[in-house]
Amino acid sequence: MLAIELINLVKNVTRQKCERQDIELKRAHDGTPERLYDTLSAFSNQTGGGIILFGIDEKTDYEIVGVYDAQDLQVQVTNQALQMQPVVRPVFTVAEIEGKIVVSAEISECDIFEKPCFYKGSGRLRGAYIRVGEADMPMTEYEVYSYEAFKRKIQDELRPVLRASTDSLDPDALAEYFLKLKKAKPNLAKQPNEKILKLQGITEQGIPTVAGIMMLGEYPQAFFPQLSVTAMVVDGTKFGGLGVNGERFIDNQRIEGTLTQILEDTLAFIRRNIRNATIVDDEGKRADRTEYPMKAVREIVLNALIHRDYSIHTDNSPIRVILYSDRLEVENPGGLYGRITLDELGKVAADTRNPFIAGGLEVMLGTENRFSGIPTVVDEMERAGLPPAVFESQRGIFRVTLYNRPSGGKREFAVSEALPDAMQQILFYCERPRSRTEIADYIGIDSPYYVVSKYIRPLLEMGRLKMTLPETPKSKNQKYYVPSGTGVL
Repeated sequence: MLAIELINLVKNVTRQKCERQDIELKRAHDGTPERLYDTLSAFSNQTGGGIILFGIDEKTDYEIVGVYDAQDLQVQVTNQALQMQPVVRPVFTVAEIEGKIVVSAEISECDIFEKPCFYKGSGRLRGAYIRVGEADMPMTEYEVYSYEAFKRKIQDELRPVLRASTDSLDPDALAEYFLKLKKAKPNLAKQPNEKILKLQGITEQGIPTVAGIMMLGEYPQAFFPQLSVTAMVVDGTKFGGLGVNGERFIDNQRIEGTLTQILEDTLAFIRRNIRNATIVDDEGKRADRTEYPMKAVREIVLNALIHRDYSIHTDNSPIRVILYSDRLEVENPGGLYGRITLDELGKVAADTRNPFIAGGLEVMLGTENRFSGIPTVVDEMERAGLPPAVFESQRGIFRVTLYNRPSGGKREFAVSEALPDAMQQILFYCERPRSRTEIADYIGIDSPYYVVSKYIRPLLEMGRLKMTLPETPKSKNQKYYVPSGTGVL
């Protein structure tokens, strides 16, 4: 970053008086902190990385105290960074504020194939950290495993279920599967049934796999009691409250069966617990509309069943479906898999955690295995006049939230990658149209041209800002504003 950006960042931090998901503060007035390994690991493992600011003291009301020696500090921090696996390469910036020297160390996110980044002195399991709010937290064994599973291409869906045999598969379901396979994959259907079952990941050496049991088993929960859906309806907007009669849930159900059975029963549970409205258009035609677009709901539940984690680490973790008065949440074990980020969902082909389950359900349900689910959710919510779906991936959990308020009500925002602080300030300030000069003054930068090229233009490209005069973008009367339905995250 530039020195002026560092100065503005320090001013914002001291004004807000807090660390952030991507900002760690260190006093460094009397020397270099002895253990930066946790933060170096956490930022390297975090999407977008993070910044360590040296020369600010949290304990004295976020006072700018300055560092002891900017040159030696950079040397010592680099020495600690060399003890990480993979090696971390900080990018330093030095600036002077109120006669005090402050230093920033920008830590880039490491490549997915090198994660988790960890301190070599503690080892992979004890030396890997993740950022949670303003704290560096040790990674769980499962979080470390998730990276290893991707790098080593471990296919947990193909685990043999040792207590099962081919008699554990439903003969009627198998017959239907083979029938549909002839239409979907006629060349494969010419092979002997035993070979088809192996090639499609349903059996391994004659023993049913997790995928086979979950798709075609007579009763999958005999082997995996928690590979199911727990569905609940909550009275209000918070989990754990009690209804007017003291009940914890208005409705709740554990939904079991094969993946196709779970899908249909979960959708039935949601249908009976959401509101319906009759809409009359200008021509007097009546149409029923559900509280949430069911096509979007189906895609979300189906995605949870296909893309959840099926490793031994999550055998005891069901998918959760919770209906609140203002929203629907669907949560599955297993965060985002592989290289994809939240911003890329539905825009690029993603790495698939469970390709055999995805392929099997494509045959059985006619579902598409080409990353079309998320765009369908986005389009359906927009068509229904509802806020965008919120996608979250946190500590081994993936959650999708649909809000039932119309877009004209209180705005809700989808989760995306954290924006730089200056951009967040601009979005906050541009709730009403502002000129480039006004924006530059507000964030404390002398050059409006620099503000436009560095911050405003990227926000325009992201759709987070709009121009009042889009036909003449360079007009001296041009102003910028936050369009309805977007804002500061």
